[in-house]
Amino acid sequence: MPREAALGSLSDEASRGIIAPTWRGPLARLGLLWSAILLVTYRDWLTMFDQWWNISTYNHILLIPAILAGLAWIRRGELAKITPAAWWPGLVAFAGALLLWFLGRIGEINTFSQLGAVAAMQAAVLAVLGPRVTLGLIFPLGYALFLVPFGDELVPALQMMTAKITIALTEWSGVPAHIEGVFIDTPAGLFEVAEACSGVQFLVAMVALGVLVAQACFTSWVRRALFLGLCLAVPIVANGIRAWGTIYIAQSQGIEFAAGFDHIFYGWIFFAIVLAIVLGAAWPYFDRAPDDPGIDAGALLETHWIDRFERFGGSVTPVTAAGAALLLGFALWTSIATRLEAAPVTHFVLPQVQGWQAIDDEPELAWQPQATGADHRLLGRYRNEAGQTVDIFLARYASLGGESDPGAPGEGALVPDTPWRWMSGGVDDDGAKVDQLFALGRIRRMAFTWYRHGDLLTGSPADLKFEVIKDRFTMQARPTTMLIISAVEAPSVDPAVAIAAFIESTGPLGPWIDRIAERR
Repeated sequence: MPREAALGSLSDEASRGIIAPTWRGPLARLGLLWSAILLVTYRDWLTMFDQWWNISTYNHILLIPAILAGLAWIRRGELAKITPAAWWPGLVAFAGALLLWFLGRIGEINTFSQLGAVAAMQAAVLAVLGPRVTLGLIFPLGYALFLVPFGDELVPALQMMTAKITIALTEWSGVPAHIEGVFIDTPAGLFEVAEACSGVQFLVAMVALGVLVAQACFTSWVRRALFLGLCLAVPIVANGIRAWGTIYIAQSQGIEFAAGFDHIFYGWIFFAIVLAIVLGAAWPYFDRAPDDPGIDAGALLETHWIDRFERFGGSVTPVTAAGAALLLGFALWTSIATRLEAAPVTHFVLPQVQGWQAIDDEPELAWQPQATGADHRLLGRYRNEAGQTVDIFLARYASLGGESDPGAPGEGALVPDTPWRWMSGGVDDDGAKVDQLFALGRIRRMAFTWYRHGDLLTGSPADLKFEVIKDRFTMQARPTTMLIISAVEAPSVDPAVAIAAFIESTGPLGPWIDRIAERR
């Protein structure tokens, strides 16, 4: 049969929904390998689904599996013209994806483990179906990365950006205002650019939609880049306008009316209008036909540079079996590494500090950091002769994992569902994580946070994660201690000066922490 006739026959079969004979065996093997991946990484998929379903920021991801299926479906006719061929080098990519999943699991970095779980599915396609088929599915496979929830890491930065845009528009509109961190003080009252007002929800959804529209509606890479830039910039600016609108309305109608109006109109209604404007502005420049499958099987078959890679092909069954063996090996390694736990301590008390007296005074507003999963916790207050007062919190973890993660959101100095609010943050010269907290419209608290793991003393949760990963990679078990030193601002008290004075009295913090948590 001539090549053109064969291609036409395969295409006709695909269009009728019949799987081409050359695809049946490879698809069955791919289904088996995917099932094994889901079995091993099921915790990550359940965690992702829980985020998709229960966190509004990620509700849009519930649509992505259907989008992926649709993207593969419209390519079925062209893909049927290509013969799948198992590819041994694809197992290298598969092993790399499993390594990323392993590092995420042992370091309790959900983004890494979830990304590794998705990447393992993508790499399985490369190994079982081969590079030519993978190239034909490159966009659906790449778009599958949007299954991984992301965006929470952007919240603090987006809060600050929204606050800056809002204060600029507020002053421009003639409303006198003062900004401090994410708090904006106006004649109508004090406004907070809270986490829920950061705009991350609309931004991540807009990026996901923008990538899909850029591929499906444009052929020009310049137009794609411009449209994606628009999808990044517009949500940020629009969110600043939304926050400003709330403040502006409150000046004449009151905070309660403005807050209600914000929830009703400035929620998804406002952003739906913004989305319509963006798509409407881009519509005249769409240059791809709606029925364009996005790939050309003929061009792929004539792409001869792929021939050099296909020389490393193999039989689909041995390649699939090798992939399953890799999966089993990483699963066993992960199971052992995540069970490592440091030896317990029998002595964990607040020490005496030269020049400082432990006191029982209660702060004006209760403050107790969060340390979920810690084996031991200490909270105390010290005061020196100069009248400086600091609060000390220590938490020791024999092992990090699950909910035991001192660097996770909601852990440490700022506890959710309390009167305390995050105002601003940063890193001091010695590497401590610094948080400015605000409560009741008048109480300001500064908190310095460190993590101690082995010889590491850092304020960076990322540095701590990296150190834990190194330990578990080499099958070591060392404890982690979180130290928070905090002070409240007063007319004659600078909290930063009080904290610095206390640290000077303790000496080097790393050895000081070790002495508190040493085994007795």
